[in-house]
Amino acid sequence: MNLNREAKAALRSEVRGRLKDLGAAQRAAASRRAQGLLKQQAIWKKAQTILLYAPAGEELDVWPLLKEAATAGKRAFLPRFDPDSGVYVAGEIGEAREHLRTGQFGVLEPTADRSQIPLNRLDLVLAPGVAFDLHGRRLGRGKGYYDRLLAAVRGKTCGVAFDEQIVAEIPLEPHDMLVNCLLTPTRWIEL
Repeated sequence: MNLNREAKAALRSEVRGRLKDLGAAQRAAASRRAQGLLKQQAIWKKAQTILLYAPAGEELDVWPLLKEAATAGKRAFLPRFDPDSGVYVAGEIGEAREHLRTGQFGVLEPTADRSQIPLNRLDLVLAPGVAFDLHGRRLGRGKGYYDRLLAAVRGKTCGVAFDEQIVAEIPLEPHDMLVNCLLTPTRWIEL
């Protein structure tokens, strides 16, 4: 294992420890603040095609933005893992839950029959992560799937996290993709 991978593993453990201290009410309130902050940004207002994510365990909840997007006439998408190609694709979703299923990694994703959009046609991608730094570096779960997704995007990519997930520095490896901006419950930072 190289030094960057060891450092990343230690950082994942440290940040996950911080997140365990957040109670459900704190998480919900912080998620609402972040959603409100995002809706004030020009990029959200301009974007017509948005890739959201279905929050897993410790991730900031962006799910209510799905309804906001639909109300504003935007097209909303979720990542869907394509096991044949080993990469994520963007599947369109509506507000109806019948178009969702639990995917390979235990996260809700669109069913395979939903229309797709090429990743390079998305205006905005909201990307979860274990941690982010103020240089736009993202620490994911360690498999590189989201890095491959982000590499194909030509629109804005926004890291979404609780303030506790912002760290001084994340070790960078050649395959790691940077995000263009960061959203936390207290900050919007364009990089």
